[in-house]
Amino acid sequence: MPEQRSGMIYGFAAYLLWGIFPLYWRLLDHSGALELLAQRILWSLVTIALLVLVLRRFGQVRALLAEPRRRWSLVAAAFLVSINWGAFIWAVNHDRVVETSLGYFITPLFTVLLGVFVLKERLRGAQWIALAIAFVAVVGLTIENGRPPWVAIILTFSFGFYGLAKKKAGAGALEGMAIESATVAPLALITVVVLGFQGQSTVTHDGPGYLALVLLTGPITAVPLLLFGAAATRISMTTLGLLNYIAPIMQFVIGVLIFHERMTPMRWAGFGLVWLALVIFTWDGLTRRRRTVALEVAASAA
Repeated sequence: MPEQRSGMIYGFAAYLLWGIFPLYWRLLDHSGALELLAQRILWSLVTIALLVLVLRRFGQVRALLAEPRRRWSLVAAAFLVSINWGAFIWAVNHDRVVETSLGYFITPLFTVLLGVFVLKERLRGAQWIALAIAFVAVVGLTIENGRPPWVAIILTFSFGFYGLAKKKAGAGALEGMAIESATVAPLALITVVVLGFQGQSTVTHDGPGYLALVLLTGPITAVPLLLFGAAATRISMTTLGLLNYIAPIMQFVIGVLIFHERMTPMRWAGFGLVWLALVIFTWDGLTRRRRTVALEVAASAA
């Protein structure tokens, strides 16, 4: 019981931090998304390298690098998460926070779809209904905006495939992130150097406070991932899946109430359909979980 309680706390803290990310990235709106992405990757690598050193995880990192299948999965994950980070930073600083929340609301449904086409899993009827409703919602939002919700789509696809790559790698949060950060760090360093030579670097133009916020992009990236990893080993995936909705709910609230992004009736209807799809999806998952537990209890009693 204490283990589950601590797992809930770790999981809640992780998703809470991810939920308030828009507030943090909006503080850095004097810099472009590409520069902020490069800085985030570099300072994430520094943070993770220090943690690997302190926690003595060199052996686990070397073991991952020694296995080509797991190593290449993490290389793919590195580029996918970089796309995800870049799209999120760009969206926050271009008044598209509500659209980022849409992306993360849809991600669990897209993950299920990946399971069908990539892992050859079978969907239940309720899951097909949830996916159909979500698809109608995206079509409606496309008609409303006059264009597809590209930010949401990019976030959904990049994070969905990122999760698939991580699943295939089977790596711990710290070790996996060490390899991911090291993979894209050379490109990030080249970006920072080129921007500096072109006179387009901005992170040192707004005083030490602004620079400190840039340096903190490493820890604020690493800490939620480590909290998530600690939660995943202590609580069930069903509980973790429910906690997952904390982040997009908070991002939606921040976008509407703090950043005052426009919500038309059609937009509310689109989000309403997405939420309905998630209710059906979650209800189906919880029902199936209860049945599985009941069967396991009956089998053990027999």
